[in-house]
Amino acid sequence: MEGSIIKGVGGFYYVSTDQGEITCKAKGVFRREGITPVVGDRVRITRHDSGYAQIDEILPRRNLLIRPAVANIDRLLIVLSGHLPEPDWLLADKLIVQATLNHIEPVMVLNKADEAEDAILEAFERDYRLFPRVVVSALSGEGLQGLKDAITGKVCCFAGQSAVGKSSLMNALLPELDLPVGELTRKTDRGKHTTRHAQLWPCFGGALLDTPGFSLYEPESFDELLLQGCYPEFKAASPCRFPGCMHISEPGCGVKALLSDGQLSPARYERYVQIAKDFTFRRKHQYD
Repeated sequence: MEGSIIKGVGGFYYVSTDQGEITCKAKGVFRREGITPVVGDRVRITRHDSGYAQIDEILPRRNLLIRPAVANIDRLLIVLSGHLPEPDWLLADKLIVQATLNHIEPVMVLNKADEAEDAILEAFERDYRLFPRVVVSALSGEGLQGLKDAITGKVCCFAGQSAVGKSSLMNALLPELDLPVGELTRKTDRGKHTTRHAQLWPCFGGALLDTPGFSLYEPESFDELLLQGCYPEFKAASPCRFPGCMHISEPGCGVKALLSDGQLSPARYERYVQIAKDFTFRRKHQYD
């Protein structure tokens, strides 16, 4: 039979099927070939009269993320906080890039709307105006319907810093989960991770993945031209003077012209430059 892996812990995989949830172990050939089933995988399994069922085959993946290891994601819900912790805009942009390169639609989510600072709200609306976005409060319920609409019928994954409220949003959407929620440490205003493993929760005709990470960023590709395709703002630019323009220091750059015309956020552009230089460095040294 076929099913989807909803959780993997300690070498055991919990597979959701038409016959309910089945606990499985992976076939030995996967280990010998260096293949690891991950949450979100569609798999074929065999039930046995005694012992655990066995995962025999991993069906083709639409995408695969490495940290955390999850597969077949439709949308990445990138969560920022409207108050504390202070938004890590660079991480958010990197997550957009990672999602886009893996053919996952990024959706920007600003949580803690009930105490959001005006400057953060303005930056969120300005920098991500071309992306689907939701302003929500897990505490008050403001904007929760908009978040449900973004999730309905899709396999979605929360991503973002600790303590921005990912688990709180999960609890607001699915109160029966009662996931543990972390608190900010007083000294650093940083959160402690509360989620220990990736897990898929069926809901709203799709599914949600709650994960312990996404603060670690490892792009699958270091092609700077592919990177530029992750920035919908650039589509409004006139053709650059030179083919293969990196939009950093080249003369006659159409993207740089957007800055002077006020059509491109200077903050988003500055973060693009950081990411582009990182791509260039990694591409040059990927075989070192």
